[in-house]
Amino acid sequence: MADFEYDLGIIGGGAAGLTVASGAAQLGVKTMLVEKEAALGGDCLHYGCVPSKTLLKTAHVYHLMKNGPKFGLPSFTPPGVDFRQVSARIDSVISAIQEHDSPARFRKLGARVEFGNPVFTDEHAIVLGGKTISARAWVIATGSSPEIPPIEGLAATPYLTNRDLFSLKTLPGSMIILGCGPIGVEMAQAFCRLGTRVTVIQRGGQILSKEDRDMAGMVQQALEEEGVTFLLNTAVVRVGDLGREREVVVKNAAGETVRLKAQAILIALGRTPNAAGLGLEKIGVPFDQAGITVNPYLRTSHRHIYGAGDVIGGHQFTHVAGYEGGVVLSNAVFHLPKKADYTLVPWCTYTHPSLASIGLNEKRAQKAGIDYTVWREEFANNDRGLAEGESAGRIKLLLGRRGKPLGVQILGPQAGELLHEWVAVMNGGVGLSRIASAIHPYPTLGEINKRVAGAVFSKKIFSAPVRRGLRFFFGFRGRAGE
Repeated sequence: MADFEYDLGIIGGGAAGLTVASGAAQLGVKTMLVEKEAALGGDCLHYGCVPSKTLLKTAHVYHLMKNGPKFGLPSFTPPGVDFRQVSARIDSVISAIQEHDSPARFRKLGARVEFGNPVFTDEHAIVLGGKTISARAWVIATGSSPEIPPIEGLAATPYLTNRDLFSLKTLPGSMIILGCGPIGVEMAQAFCRLGTRVTVIQRGGQILSKEDRDMAGMVQQALEEEGVTFLLNTAVVRVGDLGREREVVVKNAAGETVRLKAQAILIALGRTPNAAGLGLEKIGVPFDQAGITVNPYLRTSHRHIYGAGDVIGGHQFTHVAGYEGGVVLSNAVFHLPKKADYTLVPWCTYTHPSLASIGLNEKRAQKAGIDYTVWREEFANNDRGLAEGESAGRIKLLLGRRGKPLGVQILGPQAGELLHEWVAVMNGGVGLSRIASAIHPYPTLGEINKRVAGAVFSKKIFSAPVRRGLRFFFGFRGRAGE
């Protein structure tokens, strides 16, 4: 056996890389972790999930301050937002979480941590800072970066991405957002609530294009009611720098050319895997714009080189990256063959109301040619929702032929939290009768889960055949009145 300096080398200190590094080091695997940025934690901690959700909370509190009369409180107009204070709060949250992702913690666990730009020199070795480092196995978990479209004039026009959005010194008076995915709509609502005039441009005819049209439409309606402007079926022709403002020239569905102006442009058109610059071409690891090619075991073309997280494309979520890190641990450390299974990946778009999903929605079920039935319950019928002024939204349950849950979508307050019951149910193969018969505390938003499950059985229980049977066996005489 060849003599390698490390048992396992990991390139990338985001969710996937840190999961592998933590597990491997604690298991006694001699582990090397390399990160190109100045700190561990990845895009999620520094430029994504953590700062964006912190900003959303700040914007929600400010929104509540302006809407006291809705809750029977006096009208109040709060002072304008000082975005330096907002950024300071974001930094404080990142710093608190950074302690868990510090190099010192991982070194204490037993891993070596280095910073720099590694390049493969052969299939077992990288060069880092002029030094060659070898490992028996490698994990590539280098994440992704904002995708920058080839729009005329963009290279000469200042614009924002998620990497600089949360460290702004002043709140833009107006903003044009290119893209209607989760990042685009979340930031549209956040900045609108803080006082920015926001316009969102989408080439297609629906925001959140992976979601069902009815659910996405309710999100759009909620944001429009708060002041966000959506321009759908609209293509960007070019952009330009006007000094204090930026110009975005678009062509709408009617073929008309329209000129828009704003103080800031935010690019939110998806992510590009960080696969270039690692020397993968030299060692025969294939990759393209979609990411590094891996098999179901997350192996690349070399059995000892794995990929995990955003860099392999697919579901670009932090929790999926962490899951993939666990799959790599099973295969690379324990040598217990384990395939990645994405059947029940949950996700959530954290607008208000938020939209959470697991399994199939109608769009994906129809594409797969799967027969299903749909069961819905509205938050307008949820007592806790009414008490909290949260009546917008619904839960949608898809059932297969035999009554097995195929998927659940929840649009409403705390949808991501409410989805956890369905994560447990669907992963555990629990029947709907268990949810319908379980005691849920009252009044809670979670009762909507029990209600939609109960609706499936109500149609059978309160049917004419059951009433006839009860009349025959027990002599019940039917309804007392109209």
